[in-house]
Amino acid sequence: MISVLIHSYELQADNNYVRDDSKLNVPRDVRREFIVKETSSSGVTQQVISIDKKKRLVIMISLLVGTFFAIMNETLLNIALPELTVELAVPATTLQWLSASYLLVIGVLVPASALIIQWFTTRQLFLCALLLFGIGTLICALAPGFPVMMVGRIFQAVAAGLMLPVLINTIVVLYPPEERGAAMGMVGLIIMFAPTLGPALSGLILDTLSWRWLFLIVLPFIVISFFVAYRYLVNVSEITRPKIDLLSILLSTIGFGGIVFGFSTAGEGHGGWTSPMVYFSLGIGSLSLLLFVLRQLRSKEPMLDMRTFRFPMFTITAIMMVILMMTLFSSMLLLPFLLKGALGLTALTTGLILLPGGLLNGLLSPLTGKWFDKYGPRVLIIPGAALLTVVIWLFTRITLDTSVTFIVILYILLMGSLAFIFTPVYTNGLNALPERYYSHGNAILTTFEQVSGAIGVALFISLMSSGERSYLVKSLNPEAAGEKAQALLSGVNASFTVGLGFAALTLILTLFTKKAIAPEELPAESSTESLSKPL
Repeated sequence: MISVLIHSYELQADNNYVRDDSKLNVPRDVRREFIVKETSSSGVTQQVISIDKKKRLVIMISLLVGTFFAIMNETLLNIALPELTVELAVPATTLQWLSASYLLVIGVLVPASALIIQWFTTRQLFLCALLLFGIGTLICALAPGFPVMMVGRIFQAVAAGLMLPVLINTIVVLYPPEERGAAMGMVGLIIMFAPTLGPALSGLILDTLSWRWLFLIVLPFIVISFFVAYRYLVNVSEITRPKIDLLSILLSTIGFGGIVFGFSTAGEGHGGWTSPMVYFSLGIGSLSLLLFVLRQLRSKEPMLDMRTFRFPMFTITAIMMVILMMTLFSSMLLLPFLLKGALGLTALTTGLILLPGGLLNGLLSPLTGKWFDKYGPRVLIIPGAALLTVVIWLFTRITLDTSVTFIVILYILLMGSLAFIFTPVYTNGLNALPERYYSHGNAILTTFEQVSGAIGVALFISLMSSGERSYLVKSLNPEAAGEKAQALLSGVNASFTVGLGFAALTLILTLFTKKAIAPEELPAESSTESLSKPL
């Protein structure tokens, strides 16, 4: 409905637009700069779009601002949950779905993004997403109770699920491969920095203002981003309107949604991994996902093209993205437990402790993108993975006597190491694909990010709870405050011990990574035939 509304505005202003042979709508004032041309990168011919750099920058800023606030909302409520349990009069186990539902909806929506991008223009999708996000934010700010706020969060999550695929797809079209690393660095900034800023901003706002300002303070930025995008954003994708496979959409929704729901439920504390609901959700989700993959292999026009996994560098990227996002989201949740529960710090102090690491990550992400363009991935990701492994090992050695300063330094190094890995790996993975697989590759990686983030949180929280219980069972005085703090610390250390294994696996995978060069376009063939060929 909203897409139709935006499209009607475009038709009313049709005299300001022209359509070229590539089915791209171009404003008349930029049509001389905005052209489709053939360019060569490393001997491979690819189709890219040439546009004036200033106009391209304005487009990027508009896309980045909207997406930044959408992703930041994934963690904005984490520190506010205790206060909201009182304000909204609901238990914490219910209220946590304000955060879990965000990941759940995005995880369900993103797999369909490759299809959605081919049905609607860039302007329609992004303006629709901004409008939905603004409406959802306003609903949350004015919500009289939990049900209404839940509706607002769902609106926000749908918007976030649309924004990131549109952003990345626009980058791979607007920027040639030799410049793409720097642009992807900005994406790395919002993906890595925005969730980190959420708790710090939340703690600062809650220390001085009402929780409603968590949403009200975001609205002006969304409004500005909407009007800038409406004025400058151009359509960069070709509208092909492929056949809609409703069964694939249903299977992917049940599959990804069931897996995220199952892992999130396991982390709630109602029976943990022994809960029948966990087994049922994971079982139904896994079965649906298996059927979804089989259907994609047999489809001539798959919703998610599995031929992307023919390219080894993309496959390695997908595995590493799962590990990185599990590490990011779990560490952002484990450290507040450590700082607030074991060390007794306030919410504001906890948020501020996490802020320097996020700032460093935000500063490094664009730089690592430029360094990737110049030096390739290996000189960045191998040292980054080595540093990540060392830092997580040091986290396993933390005690109650460890100084807050040392923890801040460790977190800064953790976020710095992730910045050295994330942007180069993501960009290298997409660069390994022919142009027609960009939207599918982007959708797959983005889906993996959200699903693995939810899985990582549930897994590490479960490990922490298990380690905490094991310590208290052996304790001679389990009710003592000091013993409870030590038990929580024991659980956090247990979680980071498992994380150390994931970090070591990341380091091993970086040794097999090399600079990807997109091959010539694959000949038309079925997905099954393509996947039957050796890598």
